[in-house]
Amino acid sequence: MEELKSFNRRDFLKGMLALGATATLSGLPSTSFARGKEVKITILHTNDVHSRIDPFPMDGSRFQGLGGVARRSTLIKKIRGEEKNVLLFDAGDIFQGTPYFNVFDGKLELELMSKLGYDAGTFGNHEFDNGLPGLLKHFDKANFPFITSNYDFTGTIMEGKTKEHVVFTRDGVKIGVFAVGVNLDGLVDPNSYKGMKILDPIEVANRMSKKLKHDLKCDIVICLSHIGYSYETDQPSDLKMAQQTRDIDLIIGGHTHTFLDKPTEVKNLAGQITLVNQTGRSGVNLGRIDIILNKQTGKKRLESVAYQINSSLDSSNA
Repeated sequence: MEELKSFNRRDFLKGMLALGATATLSGLPSTSFARGKEVKITILHTNDVHSRIDPFPMDGSRFQGLGGVARRSTLIKKIRGEEKNVLLFDAGDIFQGTPYFNVFDGKLELELMSKLGYDAGTFGNHEFDNGLPGLLKHFDKANFPFITSNYDFTGTIMEGKTKEHVVFTRDGVKIGVFAVGVNLDGLVDPNSYKGMKILDPIEVANRMSKKLKHDLKCDIVICLSHIGYSYETDQPSDLKMAQQTRDIDLIIGGHTHTFLDKPTEVKNLAGQITLVNQTGRSGVNLGRIDIILNKQTGKKRLESVAYQINSSLDSSNA
């Protein structure tokens, strides 16, 4: 489509990345893989959208004219029309940031995400701004699962409303997804998550990735994370989680509003590569990771793009 030509530099292919055995794969031409044995899984993702329904106003600010749910929908529909196996995820902080949340208490955000066809999401700290009753109030408006593996809602009104993990199957490929959230202590009023237990995200990540990879035989393991990309302190982060686990292929992050032009490659405990990606905030970008799996060898290669959501995606230009 012509409108994609006006994308900025973020829209260009950021390069070929490899999961594990990087040196071996880099020396092989793509033609060495039997086409019929390869499956492409396209992962689209957002994080920290913060109730940004409309584009930013043209007011001279850093993100003026960028973002907007309608534009994101246009791009997602285009990609779905081009690719067979598309999954769309969000890594938390869907709520809070514009008057839409103050007026509609999250109902609009969940309805729009449902219309965009999100396959799963997880919780950020701002999902708890109105407490567990506020979270539950419009929770039924989401026609996709919320995954959380380290937030234990047992004994609260949210018990049984979430998934610890979800396994998607596309073209015979099993994609296991789990999620971890940030420690809410100091971020959220304790009364807003009273009764909820928060487990160590890296301990949970090791347990869940092992379960998905080895017990449930998933070909690809993805973590939706709202613990943050990195810190100067010792607190858990996506980079540390990648280093301290074995079986995660891709971490889709949030919380720190980190803009990455391409995913960060981290060597994990098994000496293989885990990718960490994040799209900044406010729906300014849409992240894309294509995972090409050779079903015979089990080897993967990846391509990544960060799309900017700008006026080229307005319906009048489509």
